[in-house]
Amino acid sequence: MKKIAVAFLLLFSLYSCKESDKKEVIAETKKEISDLSIYNLPSKWTTQDGKDIELKSLRGNVLVMVMIYTSCKSACPRLVADMRDIESKLEKKTKQHVKLILVSIDPNTDTPERLKSFAIENKMNQDPWIFLRSTEENTREFAAVLAVNYKKISPIDFSHSNIISVFNPEGELVFQQEGLGVNNEKTIEAINLEAGKI
Repeated sequence: MKKIAVAFLLLFSLYSCKESDKKEVIAETKKEISDLSIYNLPSKWTTQDGKDIELKSLRGNVLVMVMIYTSCKSACPRLVADMRDIESKLEKKTKQHVKLILVSIDPNTDTPERLKSFAIENKMNQDPWIFLRSTEENTREFAAVLAVNYKKISPIDFSHSNIISVFNPEGELVFQQEGLGVNNEKTIEAINLEAGKI
């Protein structure tokens, strides 16, 4: 009889722990979004796969974001190379908590089909890579949040800032790398630090 009572107590305590863990996870996902979070932006975005999303659907991941356009022949290829370099330096355990996101500043040209083609050409059509496009208005709003300036200088060309931004899992900006081909040690450090908290 004692053995049955001990077994029952053990099972009950295990069940209680499981329920407690579930409550913690639920509480964490219901945590209020801070005023500094990009997840407050109501804009809709379309991925390279034609899937419509809101930025808040990416919550819980460290986001590494850059704004480019696929027909760019000067700075954007270097920004793409910088993003690839960051990916190659991430720890394996970190990578599972990171999304590498390229946001188009030219939504008229960069259709989901064009983004998909660009992703395939650059061997970036798998996790953790995501390409996004939206309306001109949403793109401008998002660029302002990132402090990225861009301007159309010809029918096929833009002048733009070269900034890679790191957001924590709550969508708050924690680091920015400015320039092309710069030392990215601090960027990697910021990504690993935030991913380590997940």
